[in-house]
Order: sequence, then structure tokens, then C-alpha cells
Amino acid sequence: MVNDQIIGDRRTTLSAEDLAALRESLHEQRLFRQEQLQQTAAAVTTRGESLLDRQTASRTEVCVKLAASARMVLADVEAALARMDEGRYGACQLCRRPIDRERLTIVPQARYCGRCQQVREAGR
Repeated sequence: MVNDQIIGDRRTTLSAEDLAALRESLHEQRLFRQEQLQQTAAAVTTRGESLLDRQTASRTEVCVKLAASARMVLADVEAALARMDEGRYGACQLCRRPIDRERLTIVPQARYCGRCQQVREAGR
């Protein structure tokens, strides 16, 4: 757990209350993604039985892509929960600096600090 670290002039402290709120947010995201996967699987199965036209095929393709995205986010959420359990949550996996509290509030499954995330995205 990252605690009482200073980056520049900003304090990036994750209190016990912060961690509890972030854990709750991650659990909510996990439930949402699991439900989303169930719904898309049901939609694909239903549509798969009646592949009669291009519109149905396009909808099926969208459902498959949504399910892939949901699986990726679910994996990120599960990894964040594991980092919490191991006491490594809140540290950037590249530079090891603390991830800003505001960033974690918005994206609680974040693996990287804002700077490292930008570098990774620029490299794509």
C-alpha cells in the first residue's frame, strides 16, 4: 500500500478509508462486468440461432466486441483487487511511484501513474 508519499507539491496518501472506498468501487465494477458478460453471451446465443441477415450479424459482432472489452476490464479489476490484497495497490507498475489518488478515484484499476500511462499510449 502506498502511504504518505509526496510527488512534486502534491500529497498522494491513500488512507484506510480511501482504500475501502476504492475496493468497494472495484467490487461494483466486477459485478457490473460479470453481468455485462452474461447479457452479451445471452444476446449472442439468441442472435446466433437466427443469423438471417446482415443486421443481425453486425449486432452479433458488436456484442462479441463488447464482451471482449468487458473481459479485459474485468481482468484489470481482478488484478487491482489482487494488488490490494498483496499490499501493492496504488504503485505504478513501471516507475513504482504512487498513482495519484484522483486518478485511482476515476480509474481504480489503474496500473500506471498518469505519466507512465501517457508514455505507454504514445508508444502505440
